[in-house]
Amino acid sequence: MGKYNFDEIIDRRGTNCRKWDSCEEGVIPLWIADMDFKAAPAIYKAIVKRANHPIYGYVNVPQTYYDAVINWFSRRHGWNGIKTESIIHTVSVVPALAATLGAITKEGGKVLIQSPVYDGFYECIQYHDCIVVDNALVFENGRYEIDFKDFEAKASDPEVKAFVLCNPHNPAGRVWTEEELRKMGEICFKHNVTVISDEIYCDFAFSGKKYTPFATLGEEFESKSIFFTSASKSFNLGGLRTANIIVPNPDLKAIVERSVKHYEVSNMNPFGLEALIAAYNESEDWLEEMLSYIEANYKFLRDFFAKELPQFPVAEMEGTYLAWVKVGSKTEGEVCWENATAFCDKLLEAGKVRFNPGGMYGNDDFIRVNLACPRSVLAEALGRLKKFVG
Repeated sequence: MGKYNFDEIIDRRGTNCRKWDSCEEGVIPLWIADMDFKAAPAIYKAIVKRANHPIYGYVNVPQTYYDAVINWFSRRHGWNGIKTESIIHTVSVVPALAATLGAITKEGGKVLIQSPVYDGFYECIQYHDCIVVDNALVFENGRYEIDFKDFEAKASDPEVKAFVLCNPHNPAGRVWTEEELRKMGEICFKHNVTVISDEIYCDFAFSGKKYTPFATLGEEFESKSIFFTSASKSFNLGGLRTANIIVPNPDLKAIVERSVKHYEVSNMNPFGLEALIAAYNESEDWLEEMLSYIEANYKFLRDFFAKELPQFPVAEMEGTYLAWVKVGSKTEGEVCWENATAFCDKLLEAGKVRFNPGGMYGNDDFIRVNLACPRSVLAEALGRLKKFVG
């Protein structure tokens, strides 16, 4: 028995919680990527302490904030040498991506991604009237791999100016190896493609897997790339709107920083500031227990599908807390569906479970399942799913 109780069910309804309050009563929501676990005690205490001061105005970002980020990545991930002056604080990774694309692309330019991938990537690219170029990941034997021949063919297009990397990958569940990251980087640099690496799930790597910060692969990887980090996924702080862009190259940083200011997405809020410091400085033990619990939830889900619904293969999951399950299509019988979107709609209506359909990420044969919940909640949702499928 660990120090923290992740089996505890916390009622979130009535708190303006997007995950729960946007669903009707009785629905189990395993969709949007936030956790149903209590915050780490140090984070809760830090927020309460700050809330006790009755004025919540604009804040300065102290050196202790930057030190917390620098020390976390050095201590936990071996990413040494991050400097205070290379960090741009911002409200969230998606606005950070939007501002960054605004800095380094032009209307009609092309941006490389790897589907299935987080839907925010598509939105940001299209917002800037740029063109999505897809190096689709290949699903073979239950695992996603990179088609490097296709990757180089698309990166070599002179109109491709940026590659948005998801490391670790949402929703494919891959924690990219050093070899894979190095090969992608070398191809990009060969063709003058800037790498924008979203590393928001950096703290989620299962047993036997290791997250490699893209910047640690060498001087070129560090100087020709832009990195997004946040404590929001690791410590469930999404509502506190705090993230960082790390740009070690001063010239590149100046370009990105101007765009961040132009889009006005750099203002820190007082609670997010205190929460990040408490998370990185005092909450590592909570994170370790939470990761073990998530990995056990994945094994529970994988075993359930293997036994009860073997026609629904589960993608091999190496990290994140988002399982990726293939549903394909079913056009016969009482319960039928054309794709994952139709499946999710019917399941929500009849089975009272909400998942994300894979179509929003670029592959509508899959569903995305949020595993960051008490196991009893996951078990109930899977039981409803089995009953729905019949």
